Amino acid sequence: MLNVDELVEQAVGRAGADDFGVDTWQEGLEILVQSFNSEASLTELGEQVVTGQLVGFLVNRLVVESWYRDHPEIEEGRIEAPLFGLGLPRTGSTALSFLLAADRRRRSLRTWEANQPCPPPTSATQDDDPRIARTQAGLDVVNDLFPEFAGMLPSSATGPQECLLVMALDFRSIVFEGYGAVRSYTDWLVTCDMLPAYRYHARVLKLLQWRCPPRRWWLKSPAHMASIEALDAVYPDARFVMTHRDVAAVLPSLCALKQALTSPLTSKVDAAALGRRETEIWLDALRRTMSFRDAGREGRFFDVSFNRVQEAPLDAVTELYRDMGDEMDPDTLSRMAKWWEESGSQRRTGRLRDATMFGLDEDELRTLFDFYHRRFGIEVL
Repeated sequence: MLNVDELVEQAVGRAGADDFGVDTWQEGLEILVQSFNSEASLTELGEQVVTGQLVGFLVNRLVVESWYRDHPEIEEGRIEAPLFGLGLPRTGSTALSFLLAADRRRRSLRTWEANQPCPPPTSATQDDDPRIARTQAGLDVVNDLFPEFAGMLPSSATGPQECLLVMALDFRSIVFEGYGAVRSYTDWLVTCDMLPAYRYHARVLKLLQWRCPPRRWWLKSPAHMASIEALDAVYPDARFVMTHRDVAAVLPSLCALKQALTSPLTSKVDAAALGRRETEIWLDALRRTMSFRDAGREGRFFDVSFNRVQEAPLDAVTELYRDMGDEMDPDTLSRMAKWWEESGSQRRTGRLRDATMFGLDEDELRTLFDFYHRRFGIEVL
């Protein structure tokens, strides 16, 4: 059984510090641990992995606070008009994020620094930081442990990472669903105040850009759709790019991804319950985002279809830049083209998943999400 006090004690011992900053992290951690203990049916490996992850997030928060204590000027930094990637999972948003990360005029959240943000990177050492090799080794282990997961998403130590790992430092992140069924935690997550998570998100970004500019960020996570009002409160000048795809293709693929991640860690995976849960989560997230857009914010969004990104990726990105008023320089376009060409095997779309495996019906899904399909003219399979 996981124990909050023991997790905190381990983290304090590893970090050599005991100041976690503002007291916003405890509630989520306590609910999460209770949910893991009572609902997730973790295997021995699952307990080891989850314990390591939770302690790691606590250590990262402690070390972040230590850097702020020693360098209070970090707080004076400014994050300039970030661009956030939204859209349902499995809509091509990860491939798009890798393309945009090729632009060195913007800052992306790289996997190695999301895993271990301290010491904060420097411009001089960001390309040969020893954490890069360690992170890549960790990714290789994950691919060995989760063979069904390998190849479902592009990944690399130096490539862009979702914001979920940063928001996990406040224990308000959907990333924990990737370890097992934590329904009561997720129920709390979708109704809790997400402002603390985004405030801490900004705190970490300021630290990462402090010695390693630029300050214009490209960030991404489908989960931002569920808490977009809180995101906007912290980043009122943010712009958004939203990817779209037929939900009847999205949800079975997402369920297969979640099943591949959780199967080695839990003794019980209820495929039908997973299908129902993912449908509920993303239906609510889309509705929240549509309401946000309808409240006079439509001009802050750029929409692009999955098919558009797959068939003409450079054209799609060039159109996004034009919409934002940015210029596409030839060097950036060349790097994007190179990544697209070299990453074909990593971003393969894979076989279509059978919706019935997860208790889903394609026609019912299209009826339920008809408001979304019609609004964005989404082509159904």
